[in-house]
Amino acid sequence: MMLAKLDRRTCLAVLAGAAGGAIAIGAMEVFAARSSMPVMAIPFATSIVLVLGSPEAEAAQPRALIGGHIIASAVGLLVLTLVGPQPWAAAFAVGLSMVAMHAARAFHPPAGIDPLLIVVNAMPWSFLLMPVAVGAVALALFAFFWHMAVRRFDWPARWW
Repeated sequence: MMLAKLDRRTCLAVLAGAAGGAIAIGAMEVFAARSSMPVMAIPFATSIVLVLGSPEAEAAQPRALIGGHIIASAVGLLVLTLVGPQPWAAAFAVGLSMVAMHAARAFHPPAGIDPLLIVVNAMPWSFLLMPVAVGAVALALFAFFWHMAVRRFDWPARWW
């Protein structure tokens, strides 16, 4: 197998994104430990990889990042409230959240895990605010400052 040859600028961008991803994941783990919330209950690891590793992607823009997590989580909480923590309900909530994110033009694939976590673990409605909404906004702000300061990359393409 042949490795792709990357130019210096691309190599530096990849390394900067990887460093930012590592720092953001580390911060997420520290927060999880201090808040007594298992890191697996905080649905941002794949969002961090997307936003810092492929910042030009439509799904990596703040509307998709923040809106996608809020919409998917709200759908999960609604399904949980209506039918309880059933395995089929978790699957239904994921599918329904995909439709809702597309309808809102806020499709963020990593947010697809949110309704699954919510339904399976019977999370309370407060989960929508903390860690979901606060975490998504914090991640968007981190990405903004990281891209501007370290990568010298204009992110986002648009905020909303």
